[in-house]
Formats: sequence, C-alpha cells, structure tokens
Amino acid sequence: MSKAHEEMVEAGRVGRAHGLDGSFHVTRPDARLLRASQTLTLAGRALKVERYAGTDERPIVRLEGVSSREDAQALRGQALLVALEQLPTLGDGEFWAHELVGCAVYGDGRPLGGVSGLLVLPSCEALQIETNEGGQMLIPMVKDAILEVDVRGQRIDVDLGFLGEP
Repeated sequence: MSKAHEEMVEAGRVGRAHGLDGSFHVTRPDARLLRASQTLTLAGRALKVERYAGTDERPIVRLEGVSSREDAQALRGQALLVALEQLPTLGDGEFWAHELVGCAVYGDGRPLGGVSGLLVLPSCEALQIETNEGGQMLIPMVKDAILEVDVRGQRIDVDLGFLGEP
C-alpha cells in the first residue's frame, strides 16, 4: 500500500449508476465522511463532489468528470477515499474505525487479540476481534463493555465480566 493511500480513509464504494448524469449509489457508505467531504479521491484522482442526495444508508453521489451513466458504471466497485486531514473532528469517546483497527485488545489485563474491523449492527457498532487462539469475537462498542481506548498506544481494555467471559 502506498504512503498516499495510507493517508486516506474509505468512505464507501461506487455502486450502480443512478440516472443518466453520472450519479451513482454508494455501497458500504460512511455517511459522516461522505457528507463532510467536498472532494473524494477515486482511482488516485481527487474529484469535487457535485451532488450528494439520497439517505445516509443509501447515498447518491455525482463527482466532477463523471458525467454519464456509462462513466459511473465503469467505476463500479472502486473505493471512494477521503484524506485524513478532511475528517471532521469527533467528540470525546468517539473514534474512526481506521483508528481502532490494529489495536491490541485486553481483558482483565491479559491479551485477547487484535481489532480486525468495526461492524455496524442495528443496535450499536461492534469491534471484530481476531483472537490469539485463532477465533473471532465481537465486542459491542458500549460503555459497559469498553473500559478504555488508547488510540496512540494501540490498546483497548474491555470488561470480560460484562461480556460473559470467565
């Protein structure tokens, strides 16, 4: 992965075309990133967002230079990236998924594994953990389960009792 790509965060992927003007649906959207971004990087090019419509769950976007249904279809599946410096400021106790991926997870002081992803569930977000034993576990991102998050130290401490673990 290039240094330039490491300084980007995925805001979604180009989905199917919408209409004839180059607009397209966004799959796997991060609505906060899409709404806050005036430009998105697509295939190494920073393109101005000319239209943002739809809902947070099913956004529709049109980018400069993508002016036909065929143009949009040709981009299908490609990542829509946002530069880290464009990310909106989050409140206390809020984190971007890319900040948590790779963090070591500890329960009662013992290492459990590492964060491989963040899943959006109907009731909350959950950390997807690759355990040291080779399995997987989900930890809800709720105050009772997460004791502390140290992004700089790449460490997350969880309450195993709350999670029903011995």
